Amino acid sequence: MYNYIKALHIIFVVTWFSGMFYMPRLFIYNTEALEQPAPTKEILQRQFNVMMKRLWYGITWPSAILTLGFGLFTMINGNWHKTIFQPEGRWLLVKLGFVVLLYLYFFTLHRIFKQQLVNTFKHTSQQLRIWNEVATVFLIAIVMLAVVKQSMSFVWGLIGLFLFIILLMTAIKIYKAIRTKRS
Repeated sequence: MYNYIKALHIIFVVTWFSGMFYMPRLFIYNTEALEQPAPTKEILQRQFNVMMKRLWYGITWPSAILTLGFGLFTMINGNWHKTIFQPEGRWLLVKLGFVVLLYLYFFTLHRIFKQQLVNTFKHTSQQLRIWNEVATVFLIAIVMLAVVKQSMSFVWGLIGLFLFIILLMTAIKIYKAIRTKRS
């Protein structure tokens, strides 16, 4: 039974991340639709709102809840809660710290989602592009910790994560320069 629940946990992590990867893209498209003339703007925004609601309420929220439930079951039935403060379980403590931050990120996406549904746009498409990559950083950190566990050097792990963040930000700036040059 434990392995089936663990598999379900991983499946819902994947679907949850899928929603968190795609939702900011829809925010970006919805924001950029503001630049279109009427009636194109209204048609696009109406369609993006439908797509966002279906993705958010049909996939992303249920996956977030199921990820948490199956994750707690896996942690408790795998007896990880007993070793979390032991040297062999410290990786899990750090991973759970990233998971808490990931849920905070998820709630910020929810806030942006609610704002955009009522035509409140507080972020530029460029800011949303940067925000879109936050889930990628969490994915890499959490998977590395879950797979490599205690054999991972904390210092080298952080250095690798920061270098990856720098690489992502550089790619976003290059993409912005290319988009600016095209327009």
